[in-house]
Amino acid sequence: MSGLTHFDPQGQAHMVDVSAKAHTNRVAVASGCVKMSTEAYEIVTEGNAKKGDVLAVARLAGIMGAKKTADLIPLCHPLPITKVAVELTVDPDLPGVLVQATVKTSGQTGVEMEALTAVSTACLTIYDMMKAVDKAMEISAIRLVLKDGGKSGRYEAST
Repeated sequence: MSGLTHFDPQGQAHMVDVSAKAHTNRVAVASGCVKMSTEAYEIVTEGNAKKGDVLAVARLAGIMGAKKTADLIPLCHPLPITKVAVELTVDPDLPGVLVQATVKTSGQTGVEMEALTAVSTACLTIYDMMKAVDKAMEISAIRLVLKDGGKSGRYEAST
């Protein structure tokens, strides 16, 4: 189990003790997308969804998802998040919606999981709001794009 910090020497899952780690500014950016039918795409872009403004609701859901990460992922620490930004970009080439979340904190552990949860929650909300029109929507490409701060420093995904 060498290198896996969420397991103790006996192989049991545990929450990592971060109390000795320095407080540093940390940021994480994650992205993903929802591919949909042309019909669903047009409804989203024209703002005609029966359930309301898909992009506005998905943005709020992403923010809420980031704030609830420790409640959803068993070994995540609850963090004092200082910023969550969720950007939604409609893309006719998919067709669909590109989702990007940026999360910041100043603390002892990173916010990668919060950024990934924000993207996942926003994507799932888009699906939920549009499933009556297109059950075949595809949520994909959810990944960490950037992480900075802490002992391990900076990570940037290759394009």
